[in-house]
Amino acid sequence: MSKKIGDVILDVNNISLRFGGVKALTDISFNVKEHEVRAIIGPNGAGKSSMLNCINGVYTPQEGSITFRGQTFDHMDSHQVATMGIARTFQNLALFKGMSVLDNIMTGRNLRMKSNLFMQALRIGPAEQEEMMHREKVERIIDFLEIQAFRKTPVGQLPYGLQKRVDLGRALALEPQVLLLDEPMAGMNVEEKQDMCRFILDVNDEFGTTIVLIEHDMGVVMDISDRVVVLDYGKKIGDGTPDEVRNNEEVISAYLGTSH
Repeated sequence: MSKKIGDVILDVNNISLRFGGVKALTDISFNVKEHEVRAIIGPNGAGKSSMLNCINGVYTPQEGSITFRGQTFDHMDSHQVATMGIARTFQNLALFKGMSVLDNIMTGRNLRMKSNLFMQALRIGPAEQEEMMHREKVERIIDFLEIQAFRKTPVGQLPYGLQKRVDLGRALALEPQVLLLDEPMAGMNVEEKQDMCRFILDVNDEFGTTIVLIEHDMGVVMDISDRVVVLDYGKKIGDGTPDEVRNNEEVISAYLGTSH
C-alpha cells in the first residue's frame, strides 16, 4: 500500500552558513513534504549536520530562510523549534546515563507539562494527574520501541543499539510533527540497523511523523527514503527520488572521488 505524501511542511531557502572564512553551506534549498522520509546524504564534511543544526536552531545561517508550516524565519530558536513540533536526535548520544530508560524518555515530555517545577517536585494538585498522563504516553513509546524489559535500567548500562532506541524514544515523547535524525544507524551492527529501520518506518507510518534523516549507509537510505538531497562540500549536487539520485553523474563522482 503506497502512503499518501502531503504538501510541503518545511522549506529551506538559499541557506548559507560560514564559520569565519570557512563556508559550511552555500545557497542550499530543498523542501520536505508532510509524511515523507527525506534523507540528506553526502561524503564526510559535506555539511549535513550543519544543515540540521540550522533547521533546529543550533546555528544561525548568515543568509537564507526556513519556512515551517507557512511561517518564515531567518533563523530558528531551539526552544521555539521544539515548541513548534520539530524534534531532534543526535549523532553523539546526549542521554542522562545515570537515569533510567523511563526517566530519560520522560525528559522529552517537559515541554508538554503545564504545572510548574515546584508542583511537579511535590506532586501536588493537578501535577500528579498530569504526571500520570505523561507516564502513560511514555509507557506507550516504551512498548512501541520494544524496550519494556529495560524501563528501570540506567541507560548507561544498555548496549549502544538500545541507547539509540532510547534517544529516539525521547524525541518521540515530544510528539513531533517533524523528526530530525542525525545518523540514527551510526556504529550499529546489521541486526541493530534492521531494527532501527523498522522503527523509523513505523514512526513514519503509525504516527504519521515526517522524518528528515542523515545517514551514511547508502543501502539504508535507498531502502527507506522517499526523496534524497545530496550535499558535497556544502553545496547541493543532487535532489530527487532514490533512483534519480543513484543515477546522477555528479553524485556518483562525489562518492567515488573522481571529481576531486
